[in-house]
Amino acid sequence: MGSFHDIAAHEYFRSEQIQLICCSTFEEVFENIKRDSTVIGMLAIENTIAGSLLHNYDLMRSSGTTIVGEHKLHIQHCICCLPDDDWATVTEVHSHPVALMQCRGFLANHPDMKAVEAEDTAGAAQYISSHGCRGWAAICHPDAARMYGLKVLEDHIEDNKHNFTRFLVVSNPRKADFLRPLEKSDKASLVFSLPHAEGSLSKVLTILSFYDINLTKIQSLPIIGHEWEYLFYVDVTFSSLTRYRQSIDAIIPLTSELKILGEYQE
Repeated sequence: MGSFHDIAAHEYFRSEQIQLICCSTFEEVFENIKRDSTVIGMLAIENTIAGSLLHNYDLMRSSGTTIVGEHKLHIQHCICCLPDDDWATVTEVHSHPVALMQCRGFLANHPDMKAVEAEDTAGAAQYISSHGCRGWAAICHPDAARMYGLKVLEDHIEDNKHNFTRFLVVSNPRKADFLRPLEKSDKASLVFSLPHAEGSLSKVLTILSFYDINLTKIQSLPIIGHEWEYLFYVDVTFSSLTRYRQSIDAIIPLTSELKILGEYQE
């Protein structure tokens, strides 16, 4: 509790009552959806500083789930410790490796603190609180610090104040229509492979441009076992659902395989 996924889920479903299933890995998210079709998953897919979470693209493609929404969360970090500790007594700071990376400037200004990697930002705060770890601090969201009764020594310690993480909301395809009105969709996520031929990608992009489809992201990943062949993960936005669907019909013959991962509101 108190993780950035927890905060993102409550912001996205702010008008709903939700019950959280906490997962220690992204694989567990998709396993829970597979076991129970009513479960909705939320997973980070990219960060404005750290970049894309490449493994999650592959998990999403192979899971058979559908993207039904997205949420962009402003990432805010604080350093916190037990109420009896202070700057003079803190010797170690624990957090997720990405959070530590996003606070490199702060850590460089405190060389006396040893940075220690943990599985989760909120998990580091919880461990310090429950085990009474004197001399330890955590880097986490200030909401997590308050949740576990820790003292915030300093807030907004992230290097870049324009730090955002994009989360995808995924579900069983049979439940997708209940979670998002398809006719209001203005964004789609696609994955496709291309023949190993000159200009194959540029032809696809030209067609998307012709239909006024805006390419917002393209990410290539190698196809394991097929040297120099790639899967292309593409996010597009559009103002006309009809023209978007026409563009899909037009590029299908140019691809070796195309899958729509989700159509949703930006």
